[in-house]
Amino acid sequence: MQFLPMKLSFSDASIFLILFSVSVLDLFCRTEAVIKLPGNVTVSAVIVFGDSIVDTGNNNNLKTPAKCNFPPYGRDFEGGAATGRFSNGKVPSDILAEELGVKELSLAYLDPTLKPEDLLTGVNFASGGCGYDPLTTRLSAAALSLSDQLQLFKEYIDKLRAIVGEEGKNRIFERSFFLVVVGSNDINNNYFGSRIRRLQYDISTYTDLLVGHASTFLKEIYGLGARRIGVFGAPTLGCLPSTRTVAGGIKRDCAKEYNEAAQLFNSKLSAELDSLNNLPDVRIVYIDIYNPLLDIIQNPNKYGNNNNNNNPLLKTFSF
Repeated sequence: MQFLPMKLSFSDASIFLILFSVSVLDLFCRTEAVIKLPGNVTVSAVIVFGDSIVDTGNNNNLKTPAKCNFPPYGRDFEGGAATGRFSNGKVPSDILAEELGVKELSLAYLDPTLKPEDLLTGVNFASGGCGYDPLTTRLSAAALSLSDQLQLFKEYIDKLRAIVGEEGKNRIFERSFFLVVVGSNDINNNYFGSRIRRLQYDISTYTDLLVGHASTFLKEIYGLGARRIGVFGAPTLGCLPSTRTVAGGIKRDCAKEYNEAAQLFNSKLSAELDSLNNLPDVRIVYIDIYNPLLDIIQNPNKYGNNNNNNNPLLKTFSF
């Protein structure tokens, strides 16, 4: 098994010593159990913020064209149901919740069938089209912005407090894992897909803007009780099928400019997370998905595929 690289700076007591011993192939293809918890560690809830990589159906309940509650989405999900996940099956937030032993699926907060008891094990606020940059969400046509997700999180806290009280809520949060997956839409759809930000920023100053928004958001959820937080970096955006078609030349190679932008953002984000770890009692981990994904793309034979152009990851991985 190839494990997901991560930067760690926590004590042995931290649950992050056991989180994300996860290979990217397992994370997206779900081939085997990939997270192992020591016997004395319990995760009580998984709470998710982000974009379509981890959206489990919130956009179904919004007036937005950014939906995927129709075939062929969900064809490998239980019963072949298109649930609003931007995937043929489960998404990383589902897999994380299941592997941590919390529950089988990460449940969308806006799902009308959500029950009060579901709140006790965490919910999912992610919305396809979201970005760190507020403009990104506006360009994606009425997805939930991070500001919207934050307001829903505050509402969730009030509901949780009403069920278990302040002390009960605090106990749940002490054993909760918070996942943040944002940034792909900012670079791919906003900066390169729209002229607005490119007229205002070069890529260096734009990634500074994104990291500033990311830092502000993380401080906000920290202020509301989040203490154990995992943050995805940007993936290989230049290797998306659409990007390879538009910017990859006649051979549809990975687009260098997009990948370099993702790498620049990731380096700045990682450094900012290191700084945020100076906050009292917080543990934040940067989750590198760029390099493992690039390895899958460049070395498909290692992962059971001998034709790079037919690599199923390239055909199905989208945001």
